[in-house]
Amino acid sequence: MKFLVLTSAAFTAGQFWIALENWYRKRRGQPVVRRIGSVDELAVGGAVSFTYPDEHEPCLLVRLTDGEFVAFNQKCTHLSCAVIPRPDERSFFCPCHEGRFDLRTGEPTAGPPRRPLTRIVLDLRGRDIYAVGVEERTT
Repeated sequence: MKFLVLTSAAFTAGQFWIALENWYRKRRGQPVVRRIGSVDELAVGGAVSFTYPDEHEPCLLVRLTDGEFVAFNQKCTHLSCAVIPRPDERSFFCPCHEGRFDLRTGEPTAGPPRRPLTRIVLDLRGRDIYAVGVEERTT
């Protein structure tokens, strides 16, 4: 049996827990846990891009209200163009074919897309926001 030796003082208990959780999730075939950012770094109506569950999947985190966040894969479900958050219009906009998705639910509201955006499952831990899973939806 191999043991992991931690030598860096900067490796905190929280980071160790996330690393252990990710190791366990990978063994079970589940997505890893990834820190996206802090609640304090994102204003209401603001958005931040990140990748999840790997570096090839662009995603967007949007702060809807003081305590409400949503995250979705950034690829339009029509032809995979990158959607753009438009919080003032309460939508994600796809410039390729004028597609629109509801900002809160990811459901298509206009244009050719028929399937909702893929939701990223979030977990708030203290003041930090983490991506912890992917919710594929077909309707």
